[in-house]
Amino acid sequence: MGEVKLVEATSLKSGRYVIFDGVACIVKSIDISRPGKHGHAKCRIEAVSIKDGKKIIKLMPGHDKAQSPIIEKKKAQVLSVVGDKANVMDMESFETFDLEIPDTLKDKVLEGVVVVYWILVDDMLIKEVRKE
Repeated sequence: MGEVKLVEATSLKSGRYVIFDGVACIVKSIDISRPGKHGHAKCRIEAVSIKDGKKIIKLMPGHDKAQSPIIEKKKAQVLSVVGDKANVMDMESFETFDLEIPDTLKDKVLEGVVVVYWILVDDMLIKEVRKE
């Protein structure tokens, strides 16, 4: 399980990572309304899921805390490819496990190549193929 930290909603910026409804997302835009006479600033945060690309829109007071994932980036060597799954070995711990191959990398993930994978919240995702 990946680690998370708490950040104020008003401190989120476009391109930062946030967790909404248990899903790791990347912030696409944030609109902060000005506070009223007795109220607080309100934030409208538009984010896209890292895993499946679904759009999530959240409205929250600016002083509320949101979870931000601490992303761990690691390298692994591909041992075998079966369908849309790759069996990989971590380059540091030598642990082997299966990862789902994203559609954008289907033709690049082959046996023997080195991939960079991210550990965030409850997921491990292949993000790029390294030339080594």
